[in-house]
Amino acid sequence: MTLHSPLSGPVNSGFGGGKKYKSKIVFGVAVMGFVPFLFSTFAASVTVGNGALEFGQGSQQAIACDEKIYIAMGEEWHAAPVENDPSAGYFRVRAVTVSNLDLANCAGKKLRVRLIDGSSQEITIGSIPEAKVLQVSLPSVAPVSNISDSTALLLSYLTGTGVPISSTLLASAAVSVSGTSIYDGSILSVNNADVTFYIDPARTAVNINGQSVFRTTVETVNNPSAQAAQPAPSATPSPTASPTASPTQ
Repeated sequence: MTLHSPLSGPVNSGFGGGKKYKSKIVFGVAVMGFVPFLFSTFAASVTVGNGALEFGQGSQQAIACDEKIYIAMGEEWHAAPVENDPSAGYFRVRAVTVSNLDLANCAGKKLRVRLIDGSSQEITIGSIPEAKVLQVSLPSVAPVSNISDSTALLLSYLTGTGVPISSTLLASAAVSVSGTSIYDGSILSVNNADVTFYIDPARTAVNINGQSVFRTTVETVNNPSAQAAQPAPSATPSPTASPTASPTQ
């Protein structure tokens, strides 16, 4: 049986398998994929200037407050049985993590992520069709412990043009400064933090097929008036826009 997912065989367009590929698009590009069973994290990195861009599922330019970041997309199996195939399903996007983020340089800024499909259209990531962007406010003071309180991080949905949306929030978010990085297993710190956006942890409504995601964008926005998130210890470690855009395939 063939699984129609990014994990179900060799792919020549930028991720999957264990080989590395090179391309001359934009910068020097090295591509790699990581393929755990029934769960995956596709990773991407970007460097400001003439540095190398590495990506698995996504492409991006570096955000202005940090010289180099990494994007990791976590996926998990989502059952979607049909009449002739009760085992049918796909890998849904579980989370998007911005890794190696310098919280000292990016303190107090708003951090936004969005997903783009193969037609260059923004993918809905919230409870209503207009929800195209997830946004958090980064701590204004460097945290000394992990933050798992989405309210403290001011997590919200935005339209594609950045207008706040008042609707049921299905997503959650976390900032991790201790433990290990989702991207590469490195030790986390204030200058090497993970910020993770969980699209819909309960799987109640937003189940995005990973194959539909061709690009991931990340951006920071100056946020001088924000009461940015303060450290809210969790038991388990776990306005000028600067777009960072990422090619998936």
